[in-house]
Amino acid sequence: MASYQDHADGCAFDHHVRFPHRLVWALMQPLIIDHDDALDFGLHAVIELDPKLAPLLDYAGRPRLRKQPPGFPGLVGIIISQQVSTASANSILARVNAHFGEITPAHVLESDDETLKSLGLSSPKIRSLRATAHAVAHNHLPLHELHTYGAEEAIAALTSVKGIGPWTADIYLLFCLGHADAFPAGDLALQEAARMGFRMRARPDAAKLEKLAQRWRPYRGVAAKLLWAYYGAMKAKREAKSS
Repeated sequence: MASYQDHADGCAFDHHVRFPHRLVWALMQPLIIDHDDALDFGLHAVIELDPKLAPLLDYAGRPRLRKQPPGFPGLVGIIISQQVSTASANSILARVNAHFGEITPAHVLESDDETLKSLGLSSPKIRSLRATAHAVAHNHLPLHELHTYGAEEAIAALTSVKGIGPWTADIYLLFCLGHADAFPAGDLALQEAARMGFRMRARPDAAKLEKLAQRWRPYRGVAAKLLWAYYGAMKAKREAKSS
């Protein structure tokens, strides 16, 4: 499974600052994480739900927002990042963008396989992108409306397209739509961050991490950003020691 790991930006965050009572947070639902103030709000909320997250935030610092624009180009970028390293995904996406500009469903549907392969796309990725482009072009996947859907409904719409699984759907909801409760439990970096941060004997699988994350509802997406930041900080520390 791919990873969408984050690296801490070193920004200090005081989780002891008092925010409105949890009832106020509940009345403000659904929270959309589309700007830094919303992220700060979510961090305070999720730490109230689970104080065990506070040491991870103290260690990693405030996570980066990393909000991506919604729509077809954003979904293409996430599909490209499936099952490859961040560096490889960025390289392929740069070639795709250089060739097409802002990619559209028509670009994918009208390009032959050889052209797409020359940009670094594998045959499975090409099939996934074609299926997605067809669904969007024929409004079977109404990307322009997904921001009005609940998380479960949006995930169901996305995963109805061949080549879009739960990880891709959750990543799209979290980074492109800003859903505060999207949680890609199959992400390896999240699993490893949970193992390290909560001192678990073994890395939890997707089912175990999904169960663990229930305590963070409706801010599981905020917890995911924090776990990615913690993973990045721990990885940077290990690399500094080995250099």
